[in-house]
Amino acid sequence: MKKLSFILFFWMLSFGAFAQSTWKADPNHSRLGFTVTHLGIADVPGHFDAYDVTITASKADFSDAVVEMTAQTASINTRVEPRDKHLKSADFFDVEKFPAMTFKSTSIRKAGENKYKLTGNLTLRGVTKPVTVDMRYRGTTANPNAKGAPVAGIQITGTIKRSDFGLGKDFPAPMISDEVEIKADGEFGKK
Repeated sequence: MKKLSFILFFWMLSFGAFAQSTWKADPNHSRLGFTVTHLGIADVPGHFDAYDVTITASKADFSDAVVEMTAQTASINTRVEPRDKHLKSADFFDVEKFPAMTFKSTSIRKAGENKYKLTGNLTLRGVTKPVTVDMRYRGTTANPNAKGAPVAGIQITGTIKRSDFGLGKDFPAPMISDEVEIKADGEFGKK
């Protein structure tokens, strides 16, 4: 009987630990990046310096995750100042008119062990389109720098078409690839 009580206690404890938890991206250990191909021969990476990502989940494997992201378009960074200035212009992100891009997931489905297909609405330049990306849950551990608080690793990869959002419409492929590879890596602390 003691053994059964002990097992039930830990089962209830683990269930309670993940009952509708909110997780926030740690900006010091996360990155929201992208890559385009220039002239059909060279990959050019970039990222956004200012963004916020929140995940809400009640399951320990994040199989019911709801992901919400907001990125400040003026924080685009390709490490080349003239290119970044052009990307902020009306030719591309038009940051004065559209200061943020957002993503909010609408569904998630299992695609393997700790792998999921995450579908949601991406809004960019005032255009909202459904997109599906790959989400990988990389595990949860205790963060020794945060007094042992839980931290989870999540990776998002996928491809969007910039033409779907009117981004750089005067710059056709192969000058700049229409396909934009997305790669976001995050450490998420439980709030």
